Amino acid sequence: MKILICGKGGSGKSSITALLATELDRRGYRVIVVDNDESNFGLHIQLGMELPKDFAMHFGGKKMIFEKLSESKRKREGKASVFGERIGTDDIPGDYLSKKGRISLLAIGKIRDFGEGCACPFNALSADFLQMLQPARDEFALVDTDAGIEHFGRGVELGCDLILMVIDPSQESIRLADKVNKITDRAGKPLYYILNRTDEETESFILDSIARDKVVAAIPVDERIARNCLVGKPLDFELEGINKLAEFLTEMKEQSMG
Repeated sequence: MKILICGKGGSGKSSITALLATELDRRGYRVIVVDNDESNFGLHIQLGMELPKDFAMHFGGKKMIFEKLSESKRKREGKASVFGERIGTDDIPGDYLSKKGRISLLAIGKIRDFGEGCACPFNALSADFLQMLQPARDEFALVDTDAGIEHFGRGVELGCDLILMVIDPSQESIRLADKVNKITDRAGKPLYYILNRTDEETESFILDSIARDKVVAAIPVDERIARNCLVGKPLDFELEGINKLAEFLTEMKEQSMG
């Protein structure tokens, strides 16, 4: 099962991704975490892992990605892909993966230098990779995206089975939730919400402002998350809301497998 995790900047996407990956690992599942945020250098720290080499470099960098996609499109009658066939986690060269337990981390690419240009090639590679990725029966793919909704315009979600949106207590998140709901509906992708950093009052307000039937978990304010993110420690503890989310996803996975 391939799951895209989105939300506005600062909503807690990476924290939720790290906590969820750790919980799924704890339950015996393999997890490949795809870091699709070109400007965030913190996800690997929250996972307690090393940052791997940019996967984009395997294809020659940003410029070569577009060239290879264009060449593939000409050769394959409009179907562009830098991959010759379906790919599994075990097919990815080891230099581009960090591993910890049953968790593998893949970083699509990072903006590292002044004036190096936009991140469009990274999103193109990510969209291609996710459509070609075939997780194992005991494996989840979690895709941590960049802020906002640009990745939807790049088609990154097309290769995913469902979308999780992280909503924090802000009007920006509430308004974005409505927009993402419409986009995913047009794309034919199921969407579910995770409320993050809420208390009783803010949770009630958000539930009255969005499609509450899509809410599958709520994560209250937890000082351990803020503290560990500040000092650079992994988010390796259990949370009731994350347990509930993992239970929901594992049940969906089992149902989809028949």
